[in-house]
Amino acid sequence: MKAKMIAMMSLAMLCASGLKAQTNDFYDKAETIKLKVPTIEILGEIANPGKRNLDELPLRSVIVKETRLQKDSDKFVGAYRYDGYSLYDILNQSVIKKKNEAEFPSIIDLYVVVENDKGEKVVFSWGEIYYPVHRHEILIATQVARIVPSKTKELWPLPSSSKLVVASDLLTHRNILNPTKIIVKSYSGNYEIRQNLSPMNSMSFLISDKGRNLGTINDLPADLQKLTYPAVFYGRGRGIHGTTPFSGILLKELIAKYVKSDERRLKTGLVEIAGKDGYHASFSFSEIMNRNDQDEFLVIEKGKEADGGAFQIFPANDFFSDRAIKSVESIKLENVE
Repeated sequence: MKAKMIAMMSLAMLCASGLKAQTNDFYDKAETIKLKVPTIEILGEIANPGKRNLDELPLRSVIVKETRLQKDSDKFVGAYRYDGYSLYDILNQSVIKKKNEAEFPSIIDLYVVVENDKGEKVVFSWGEIYYPVHRHEILIATQVARIVPSKTKELWPLPSSSKLVVASDLLTHRNILNPTKIIVKSYSGNYEIRQNLSPMNSMSFLISDKGRNLGTINDLPADLQKLTYPAVFYGRGRGIHGTTPFSGILLKELIAKYVKSDERRLKTGLVEIAGKDGYHASFSFSEIMNRNDQDEFLVIEKGKEADGGAFQIFPANDFFSDRAIKSVESIKLENVE
């Protein structure tokens, strides 16, 4: 009884002093700073555009080590816990109204542009928001707390307004201040859609950058390491496809043979991957090239005469298999203006 009273008195003294009681949570030790809750307008290819009241949404939390690309070495900014409202929740009641719905009703070619009050833009694929195994990792943060090193006690700089935060990014250039608009778009490129094409195979695929041909892949480069990922391959429509592991090279290493990452590509780069039958999906450049979670995209080489060969994309971070493009015919790199 005496020990319990002492513990209660100690807790009361901590509360009175403004300090937090000792817990096993490393991410709640510092003061939580409230940021202004922005007004967000949702536009684009949706049937119900307009402003969204974020206060009605559940508060999510992510932890981030913010780092920026610079010439000589990457620049560390600080470590933070951010609380806020996820793009997943913000867009959840937006009714999709695709411009190309008649030609390609699938949602996997959608992408999202987030713009702030200064006109700065960043890009996400729809799959990056709604397909990942780890959901709610893209937030509009309205609270922040430093994650302070216990020995150095360094106090990282704090934002002065709301902030878009992407927890899965290695280099955090998509973390922009004061976002105000979310614009939903579908990919505007033209593909010939050939449903039920069988047998389907593509002996090679083309990589291009803003319409300029960079190279043709007939065989996967021998100098790139092959990795094997265990998988439970599950589709949004047909359910389980199988549990066979996937072996291939990292898509980011293949793309890196042709282009370098820079701030612009990390913010607004879009990658469009299409199969022989015209089935295509949008990916942000960052979700392929700039991950901190090692949930990478693989390029799988199947038998060139096999149905669905010769090359396939395996999106390891996706819960569903919908963006696993078969018989890849083209990989297009673009920048969203």
